[in-house]
Amino acid sequence: MKGVILAGGMGTRLRPLTLITNKHLLPVFDRPMILYPLETLRRSGVTEIMVVCGKEHAGSFMNFLGSGREHGVRLSYALQDTPNGGIADALRSAEDFSGGGPVAVILGDNIFEEDFTGPIARFREGAVIFLKKVADPRRFGVAVFDKTETIVRAIEEKPKRPKSPYAQTGFYLFDAAVFSHIRGLKPSGRGEIEITDAVNAYIGKRALRFEFVKGFWSDAGTFGSLLESANWAAGRSKGLFNSFL
Repeated sequence: MKGVILAGGMGTRLRPLTLITNKHLLPVFDRPMILYPLETLRRSGVTEIMVVCGKEHAGSFMNFLGSGREHGVRLSYALQDTPNGGIADALRSAEDFSGGGPVAVILGDNIFEEDFTGPIARFREGAVIFLKKVADPRRFGVAVFDKTETIVRAIEEKPKRPKSPYAQTGFYLFDAAVFSHIRGLKPSGRGEIEITDAVNAYIGKRALRFEFVKGFWSDAGTFGSLLESANWAAGRSKGLFNSFL
């Protein structure tokens, strides 16, 4: 399985910091944010990875990460022409890279304690999303379950009245059909091609599974979650992540 790190976007919630650099190059304790999703993929057994970023900071990513050899992976790069086009719009930049096979997709601002070795080994077709119970699900795409609470009936993007406390985290497993689903999507009310709409396309075909995330998870895209992530990383500075650099 190949991996895709989505590291584009405008980073508006972290301005003025993101007026200087890309959000995913900001420090989280002792290393740039982009290294956390990269390490998550590597620990999960995914070593052929594409970084999708905006053209404004592409050189910074390439200068820092290079070929990926220093980090135990092989890196490719793609540009998202429209930085505010949405996550799914960024993902379609990786279609040729996928080679018609499955992809593990991670958002560049998502930090996970656990790896995904097991789910990747079990993956065959369709899509898998990873959910986490959160205090404020209104910030995220939220899972809507059926009456048995065993099937995700839909994902609602940033609902005002969430129907569950379970947020869709920024890690996904997709088969090659994801790219045809994305081509059929229209921009949302926010003007973006939403990854939740791609996930809902799988739900409509009864081709979606879900698993729960154990351990720490953060979407480090706000000042509060960035600080939380840095504090967590500081507490683990003598642990697993220290062996990465």
